[in-house]
Amino acid sequence: MLASRRVNKEKVWLAAEGYLGLQMAEDAILELECLPEVSLEESRSQELLLAACMMSKRWNDAADIARMLCHKFPTRGRYFIHAAYCLHETGDSLAAKDLLIGGPKSLLKHALFHYNMGCYHAVLGDHSTAQRYVLKAFELDESLRLVSRTDSDLFGVDLGEF
Repeated sequence: MLASRRVNKEKVWLAAEGYLGLQMAEDAILELECLPEVSLEESRSQELLLAACMMSKRWNDAADIARMLCHKFPTRGRYFIHAAYCLHETGDSLAAKDLLIGGPKSLLKHALFHYNMGCYHAVLGDHSTAQRYVLKAFELDESLRLVSRTDSDLFGVDLGEF
């Protein structure tokens, strides 16, 4: 009888984190694929896989993982921000906007929520709503002004003087 090879998930997680730190997303994904299905269902595995998929621009896969995390942890706003961003990157800014606005109310305190909502509205052609969201983001985090200068989603939105 052959003994099945037992995978040490802590070692896999550490290796995946190391690969991500080195910007080696595909290697992180390969490492995580060594885990048995039950370990892949753990939030740490899913978070690492999400980060790797986002880094490698696998937007559809990343959106699926992030939406699963939203469902499992409906009070963790960061999952909603990630899921919406991934949807936006697939070209579905309407779904991104709807998902993000349906996230936990705690998101209203975060500049990135407002900034991303501004981007989604701008891409959808609603520049006045985009402007309100982005200006609120600036109130919460002034450093986003610099980011907005080169953000193609916001071209055409009047954000005032820099």
